[in-house]
Amino acid sequence: MNAPADQVLAAIDLLAPVFEASGLDELEVEAGELVVRLARPRVVQPAPAAATATIPAGPTSGAGGSVTPYGEPAPGMRFVTAPLTGVWYASPSPGARPYVQEGDEIGAGAVVGLIEAMKLFNEIKTDVAGRVTRILAERGALVKRQQPLIEIDAR
Repeated sequence: MNAPADQVLAAIDLLAPVFEASGLDELEVEAGELVVRLARPRVVQPAPAAATATIPAGPTSGAGGSVTPYGEPAPGMRFVTAPLTGVWYASPSPGARPYVQEGDEIGAGAVVGLIEAMKLFNEIKTDVAGRVTRILAERGALVKRQQPLIEIDAR
């Protein structure tokens, strides 16, 4: 990745918690040639109750048990987490079938979604095989690095 991209991602990682806590709908920051704009998704229609419920989420504790604001997965479960900050897409195009749905059996290395960052779409793959128990991220939502996207029963 190049230096300007690293600067933008670092700025987003710093600004996202402030933005979340502020209650603002939109935040734009300019510093020299660097411009970062964060905006909350606009809800067109109400989401189903399962998608709007507060869901405890968190990365798998593979790196020495580091604590994150997302919590831990349910016992026996693993999270697929966002490797970078960006916009989450569960399907390859609008109106297309999602890569995975709750209840699907998936193999290690399966594509589970896309994250758009800086006009590039990055495939998100799982590192474990199992059954998808929950989709934690909403389509079109801004997700932060290390944020859980999907919970998998890896048993």
